[in-house]
Amino acid sequence: MVEKSADTLLNATGESATAGPGGEGRTAADTETELAGILAGLLSVPEVAGTSNFFTDLGANSLVMAQFCARVRKHPDLPSVSMKDIYRHQTIRDLAGALASAAPAPADPALPAPPSATGPAPVPARPPAPVTPASDLGYVLCGTLQLLVFLGYSLATGFAADRGYSWIAEGSGPAAVYLRSVLAVSVGFLALCAFPILAKWILVGRWKPREIPVWSLAYLRFWIVKVLLHANPIVLFIGNPLYVLYLRALGARIGRNVTILSRTVPVCTDLLTIGSGTVVRKDSYFLCYRAHAGRIQTGRVTLGRDAFVGEKTVLDIDTALGDEAQLGHTSTLYRGQSVPDGARWHGSPAEPTDVDYVRVAPARCGTLRRAGFGLLSLVQMLFLYLPLAVGGLYMIATGVPAFGRWLRQEAARISSAEFLLDALALSALLYFGAIVVGLAVLFTVPRLLNLVITPDKVYPLYGFHYAAHRTIARMTNLKFFAWLVGDSSYIVPYLRRLGYDLSRVEQTGSNFGTEVQHETPFLASVGTGTMVADGLSLINADFSGTSFRVTRATIGPRNFLGNNIAYPAGARTGDNCLLATKVMVPLDGEIREGVGLLGSPSFEIPRTVERDTRFDHLRTGDELRRRLAAKNRYNLRSMALHLLLRWLLAFVLTALGLACLTLYGTLGHLVIGAYLALTVALTAAFYVLVERCVGAFRPLRPRLCSIYDPYFWWHERLWKVPDEYLNLFNGTPFKNMVWRALGVRVGRRVFDDGCYMTERSLTTVGDDCTLNAGSKIQCHSQEDGTFKSDHSVLGAGCTLGVGAHVHYGVTMGEGAQLAADSFLMKGEEVPPYARWGGNPAVERPDLPGEARTAGSVTAAGTSSANGAAATAR
Repeated sequence: MVEKSADTLLNATGESATAGPGGEGRTAADTETELAGILAGLLSVPEVAGTSNFFTDLGANSLVMAQFCARVRKHPDLPSVSMKDIYRHQTIRDLAGALASAAPAPADPALPAPPSATGPAPVPARPPAPVTPASDLGYVLCGTLQLLVFLGYSLATGFAADRGYSWIAEGSGPAAVYLRSVLAVSVGFLALCAFPILAKWILVGRWKPREIPVWSLAYLRFWIVKVLLHANPIVLFIGNPLYVLYLRALGARIGRNVTILSRTVPVCTDLLTIGSGTVVRKDSYFLCYRAHAGRIQTGRVTLGRDAFVGEKTVLDIDTALGDEAQLGHTSTLYRGQSVPDGARWHGSPAEPTDVDYVRVAPARCGTLRRAGFGLLSLVQMLFLYLPLAVGGLYMIATGVPAFGRWLRQEAARISSAEFLLDALALSALLYFGAIVVGLAVLFTVPRLLNLVITPDKVYPLYGFHYAAHRTIARMTNLKFFAWLVGDSSYIVPYLRRLGYDLSRVEQTGSNFGTEVQHETPFLASVGTGTMVADGLSLINADFSGTSFRVTRATIGPRNFLGNNIAYPAGARTGDNCLLATKVMVPLDGEIREGVGLLGSPSFEIPRTVERDTRFDHLRTGDELRRRLAAKNRYNLRSMALHLLLRWLLAFVLTALGLACLTLYGTLGHLVIGAYLALTVALTAAFYVLVERCVGAFRPLRPRLCSIYDPYFWWHERLWKVPDEYLNLFNGTPFKNMVWRALGVRVGRRVFDDGCYMTERSLTTVGDDCTLNAGSKIQCHSQEDGTFKSDHSVLGAGCTLGVGAHVHYGVTMGEGAQLAADSFLMKGEEVPPYARWGGNPAVERPDLPGEARTAGSVTAAGTSSANGAAATAR
């Protein structure tokens, strides 16, 4: 791991920290006096001793110190100070001494190399130009055309479904229905897979590095291709050789024996090159495009032969990994970065490391094995799963008297009581029946499949054991049940039943959030007293280009894990650790105990501070038992409420479907197409209304309270409202309409390609902001037993990079930019037109932002790119 020396303090440009206007001749004593005065004013105390520790002596926390850093940045005669500097130098005297003794540093390997004869043009270290706003007319016109495209697609889908249903219905007997279902679903499946390929080549041709203004006609073509790819049934084959073949048909240059486990589908596939034997782990972004300052920028992503891309990584455009290079988990390559052949990098932005992330030996896995696995998967899909689903639903529909009457158009009028009873019966059968059957299958089938997999044994890919492992992972990571029981005491027995080893549980009522995933639940261990927020991903399976193995991942006792953490097997953390949001959990060094870890790569911070202990009296004894019992009762009501609300939506959609059947005989496919379109609109309107009703139509207010405060229970109830429908509106003006309806203060012409906002009414987004896929604005934090929330504000023209995470209490000035996969910590203030990046984010004025020439990876990556292209042919 390469880091700057702990006894030097450098600003983001690598200059001396004491350099700057008015900084000449400044002594450490002068700097100490001024810093102490700033901190004293922030803490409202008469003075701050130079030797007082920020956290243990002064009782400050990360939010207070982030505000301190922001105030220091407003003094032009003082150098910029980041939170990483604060944690390394935890007294005013140490901090001032580091500032006074700082010296120029060598070039930072985390940023693009200097230009050379074969390299790109230099990146200007200047504030970015303001965003050129799109016209209101173009914004409205683009949204209108997107709506027409959606309605046209719904109509075409309705026509195809009408013809298929009519043909299947002509079959007599189960055998005929099955055979007709096989043919119908095979044609439909292949058509749905072929249509995005055809649309891509007709609308775009070959993708090239370029810029596309959002809300333009060129963007409309880009959006159509992107949406068709995301709605493609080929995503069912991720982790399968068939998926690689499909990306090749879309123009990607991919070599042999490549394994892709990420469900994030690359869009600009002609710009993607992957060499033979490369592995891309799940939750990785390699889109080959990004949205930046109101434009879509496309660029190349090049992975060499036998490369490795870890979990929860982001590969920005114009990046490259050389042959046999590795990028660790929770890491990022910024635009222009290139990892040399055979090198190992990690971090955000990535930097060299000695950690080996490929930890499983190879196995024999030839072309014949891969081809057979892909063919067998396709046969199972076309001859078993889809026909049984389609034909089975048809047989059930015709066999259920109530539904059969509506198919034959013999039922009573829509206004009759019989109509309501039929809709209630059908929706209850489908909804609650699916829950009961789903639980029965979930708690039995994975356990049976797990019997054939031996921990720590190396298996070849694309065989029986691989199929069993993938089935276990898919079935046990169903989001519905974790969403239902998460943030409550009832997720503990659920995870235990799945296979988790939870030791002796100290129930808190919030042991786990609603988003917990794993490779296998049977090798997941969590120690006593540990609490986990949302977004935990246990990496308890290792992959190479030819093999895999499962191994136990163990989280120690009395830990607290923040949001969006990938926790690998073999992690070097033990008892009583605080793992901050988006931290890169270390795989090297000594076992960390009794400390906090922050950042990627991670560094140590205090485990807790005085302010975080103010509610500890509620976490023990009789008071805990009383409040926990009350919280459990409240959570039960929340779970029941949202189960019933989901059923209510199912009832409404079922009633709408039955009503459409009365018109089916005369209008046919028009009815089906209208039903599909109305389903999207009604789902969005229903859940918007539900969320506003749960919130009593009032905006949220900043809070600091215990998790045993009734307010927090009510806040958790808001998180239970389903919001998956939001992704349907990504990249359209309708996403902004939905955000406004939910309480977000959204400006005009905001481009949202897949941002998520947890507390809607605490979030403000200015005009012409650009929000990338996977970005998140989280206006709260839960640390051990304490809940905190506050406003976060993005000024006009801001850009959030792919996978960027903005915490609470944050203000981003007009035109500010946050790089991909960055973590902007609570309380930070980003000046107007500043460029920030990293985990945790700091000012980086040298980040590439403007358009660059085609193939603009660094000179160090040129040979790797050429080699990968050669192996992919």
